[in-house]
Amino acid sequence: MNRREFAQMLGLGVVAGISLPLLNGCGRKSAAAAGDFYNLPRFGNVHFMHMTDAHAQLMPIYYREPSVNIGVHGARNQSPHIVGEAFLQAYGLPADSRIAHALTYLDFNEAAAQYGRVGGFAHLATLVKQVRASRPGSLLLDGGDLWQGSATSLWTKGQDMVDASKALGIDIMTGHWEFTLGADRVMEIIENDLDGHIEFLAHNVKDFDFGDAIFASHTMREMNGVPVAIIGQAFPYTPIANPGHFTPGWTFGIQERELQETINKVRSQGAQVVVLLSHNGADVDIKLASRLSGLDAIMGGHTHDAIPQAIQVKNSAGGQTLVTNAGSNGKFLGVLDFDVQAGKIKQWHYRLLPVFANLLPADPEMTALIDRVRAPYLDKLNTTLATTEGLLYRRGNFNGSFDQLIVDALMETKDAEIAFSPGFRWGTSLLPGDTITVEDLMSQVAITYPQTTVNEFTGERIKFILEDVADNLFNPDPYYQQGGDMVRVGGLDYTINPNADSGNRISGMSLNGNPVEAGKTYKVAGWAPVAEGVEGEPIWDVVGNWLASKKTVPLLEPKQPRIVGLKDNLGLV
Repeated sequence: MNRREFAQMLGLGVVAGISLPLLNGCGRKSAAAAGDFYNLPRFGNVHFMHMTDAHAQLMPIYYREPSVNIGVHGARNQSPHIVGEAFLQAYGLPADSRIAHALTYLDFNEAAAQYGRVGGFAHLATLVKQVRASRPGSLLLDGGDLWQGSATSLWTKGQDMVDASKALGIDIMTGHWEFTLGADRVMEIIENDLDGHIEFLAHNVKDFDFGDAIFASHTMREMNGVPVAIIGQAFPYTPIANPGHFTPGWTFGIQERELQETINKVRSQGAQVVVLLSHNGADVDIKLASRLSGLDAIMGGHTHDAIPQAIQVKNSAGGQTLVTNAGSNGKFLGVLDFDVQAGKIKQWHYRLLPVFANLLPADPEMTALIDRVRAPYLDKLNTTLATTEGLLYRRGNFNGSFDQLIVDALMETKDAEIAFSPGFRWGTSLLPGDTITVEDLMSQVAITYPQTTVNEFTGERIKFILEDVADNLFNPDPYYQQGGDMVRVGGLDYTINPNADSGNRISGMSLNGNPVEAGKTYKVAGWAPVAEGVEGEPIWDVVGNWLASKKTVPLLEPKQPRIVGLKDNLGLV
């Protein structure tokens, strides 16, 4: 890394409210060393590291940030709903830089080839150890979606990630996709594997019949003489967004009143710093922060937003609550420091560190663990299915090229007119010319309910499905948003107005140039049914066999709806 790159990366610290000297008085030679960027001088006496939405990605990956992340109503043109050049301008970040590549989709192919892969637990472990060495007593928090998202996590029922997260030194976590392993498996891991290593917190998961807590709501720790409390909030809509039969008898929800009661409780017990470890999604966290008192920070996840500067939200007591979100896929590590004196927070610093695999040496112990857990599966993981001529990615409000690949495979294989694929935000990226392996495919489809389906839907039913998902995404009240993206659609064209009222956002549906008729029936393929007992060929077999038959995937242009009703929206290029 040259001096220009180093200065650009240091600039990320400046916009995050950090005043750093030229790291430890480094001269020209040492300032050019790659590791200097990660040499963060200690600040304060209370320290949190935060990661979220790793989605079981143990290895370094490519991950393209969205070019479409639309904010509506109060969220319009507000972080995190800003993309591309507008994002760089909002945070004062230099274009054509490592930071621009980490945080935006801009020139992704060229920048990825130049700057290399991101994440990987072996590289993340090195960074965690460096930060922890400078911050005695610091806690590493994980915001959930840790045990799901890869082939090996699926095949080992999350055990590979449990072992890796313990080795990484995660102290506290909450959950979402973890629950798709089933309640019995989740409790087995917590009772047999996490005990004494990682605390699993979720104040908002209760027994349906009796209201008893399923998990601990919070934990109290003392850090450098300062009492701190961490409260856990699991994804509120787990039984709706995912199959409810995986967690029978459990209720979720935001539970704002109960959360305030827990905050009051830990304050009465002497907590001088209170942090919510959340899997709500950024917009929900921002609203929640405004309605609570006594909460110093929300370290959030679920929506995969990489926000380089903590959002300062005026809370119900007239003070401020910080809201952060640390991206996904092990690509970032957030570091939040508080300076607490005489029981009060005097100052705080926050920074979001991108994990560049070629700037951080792989930790030997973590490397050995990863090699060991992957060894039994390497031949299958490395099986080549096809080669891609274009960039394959998922993230975005409406569609991604890997999603387009999936719906194309479904329509052709199932002889369907239309295909639906869930608006999942997880899934890695592939560069033009890359081979598509079984491991790459599984990073898009590794779930515990992989069945493919074929249904006969009327045009009226199709519109209802699109309207329902659009309301989850664009409802003006964040508490009614579930944080996913729009269902990916193959074959079907439509128009969407994100600002319209519920039930009136979708119009102009057509198929092959012909209007979709409300009373006419259409053959629709899909996958990931939330209903219990659905049978069907697993999605990885359908898409895997289709890829093997194609050998080469041409450049794919994701089918996007016609978007209307937006003007000067910085979340849309």
